Amino acid sequence: MNDQLTVGVEEEFFVVDRHGHLSRHAARLVDAAEEQDGELQTELKRSQAETATGICRTHDELLTQLHDLRSALATAGARRNLRLVPSGAALVAEPDPPAITPNPRYQRMAEHFGAMIHQVTTCGCHVHVGIADAATGIKVINQVRPWLPILLAVTANSPIESGVDTGYHSWRYRQWTQWPSAGPPPAFESVDHYESIVNGCLRSGAILDRGMVYWDIRLSEHQPTLEFRIGDVAATLEEAVLLAVIVRALSHTALNTTKPPLDLPNEILRAQLWRAARDGISGQCPHPQHGIPLPANAVLNDLLELLKPALRENGDLEFAEKHVKQLVAAGGGAERQLRTFEREKQAVDVVDALAIDPA
Repeated sequence: MNDQLTVGVEEEFFVVDRHGHLSRHAARLVDAAEEQDGELQTELKRSQAETATGICRTHDELLTQLHDLRSALATAGARRNLRLVPSGAALVAEPDPPAITPNPRYQRMAEHFGAMIHQVTTCGCHVHVGIADAATGIKVINQVRPWLPILLAVTANSPIESGVDTGYHSWRYRQWTQWPSAGPPPAFESVDHYESIVNGCLRSGAILDRGMVYWDIRLSEHQPTLEFRIGDVAATLEEAVLLAVIVRALSHTALNTTKPPLDLPNEILRAQLWRAARDGISGQCPHPQHGIPLPANAVLNDLLELLKPALRENGDLEFAEKHVKQLVAAGGGAERQLRTFEREKQAVDVVDALAIDPA
């Protein structure tokens, strides 16, 4: 096995008022929150705030940093009667489109992409895994592409948007893939192949800069990492860290295999991701080996079995097994949102159930 890979997590959140409506003041929370290990940032919409851990090596480090970052923002929000909500889609219907953060890059995006920029209001969870170089990242991308649907199913946490049950467990993913550069990455022949596709997207105007490469896995532009962007923001700390340790173990396993990547055309992978976005962890998910839908928890158990050596070496096996069992028993974030919504019939009650408590 290789040396243990480092890992970091970015989380995006909605900032809402006491009625669950999107606030325009997320930047005030970012500015007012107490300094923590990691970073607090604004995002595309004025109703969004983002946290980013530092470089971590254990799941305990991730848990501590994510807890502190979430708590810092939630505490700053409580002083202003605002709340921090970990949901992949905005829960309460809004009278007007969410406002764009006054940032030159974001304003340029709004002018270039028109109404679409208002339609896509989502919050995700991004996991960064440290890699030696771009070629290493390409190897991992090619190996792990077939497992993207189960990663999406595990993280699905956006069944409700604007007070409506969308019929999908990850409506965020369906919304997000409106961006022309979003969705699963193709299989790459080399780093040059990766760069040629990015450059072609730039020439076409489908992306304005390299930061707009929105594939579900991409080479990070600013850090020596591979960035997994497949997941909805997690409802709980433990679910965010579960995604991170699975992604690290998956990357670790990919780097140490001698098997060629599975031959999976992007058209089929997109179809499989549609199924995962619809069904979440409580439904069916196409299995990477043959593409036939099976119960998602069975596919997840097969993934866990594959990753056991890497999880054990990273010190994450007991944590992963415990929280996979809890996830399957209690349902994921989407299932819990839907239970609350079906019981209470109001999206604001889902906001109440999800809102992060201040420290």
